[in-house]
Amino acid sequence: MFETISMPEFEQLIKKKSVSIIDVREAHEYEQGHIADVLFIPMQSIPEKLDTLDYDENYYLVCHSGVRSNAVCQYLAQEGYHVTNVMGGMSAWKGESVYGM
Repeated sequence: MFETISMPEFEQLIKKKSVSIIDVREAHEYEQGHIADVLFIPMQSIPEKLDTLDYDENYYLVCHSGVRSNAVCQYLAQEGYHVTNVMGGMSAWKGESVYGM
């Protein structure tokens, strides 16, 4: 089981506190703009990167629209991680973006 958060709620949350964000999009999407200080782990790489994640951390996952991040949230929750899907993804992001790798 995992939680979801709307993009407006997420944007308010990150103004108040530091959170761990994982961007699960592909490299070309990430290069076109991403949230600063995110972990970039493409969806297909998640299984091989599990050992880099902390079970005590709550991760907020983003993709383009929220579909891929939802699938990754399901997988990570089954593996015992605390995750929250950011609904709307980067297509709903109104904040500042960082470009390039």
